[in-house]
Amino acid sequence: MLVDSSVWIAFLRGDDREEVDLLVKALDRTRSVWLAPPILQEVLQGADRPERFLKWDGILSELPMLVEPDARATARAAAELYARCRWAGITPRSANDCLIAVHAIGNDMPLLHCDQDFPLIARVEPRLILLPPQA
Repeated sequence: MLVDSSVWIAFLRGDDREEVDLLVKALDRTRSVWLAPPILQEVLQGADRPERFLKWDGILSELPMLVEPDARATARAAAELYARCRWAGITPRSANDCLIAVHAIGNDMPLLHCDQDFPLIARVEPRLILLPPQA
């Protein structure tokens, strides 16, 4: 599964959330937990001091990274998804969320998140599978 920065940030803070529990269980079972470049960027840019940046980078460097072979096609797909959302009357708060969604969709991975944008994006793009499942 692809794990969004919203879950990683909650995990690193020690928040008590269902999504963090799902991440911990996946890590404990050595299930595949993946990163994508915009997720790594979002987590690391939140570090409040150099030591924390290095610590978080060390933790996340242990995980496999989804790297798309065609950066132009990936950027175009994310831009198109963002535009489709806008055409449907939904404006995601972060364009990066569309880029993250494209990584999940293109690699047939469910996305573990705790970000309000993803359920809205999934209404426009049903191939985006979310964890935990939405009610």
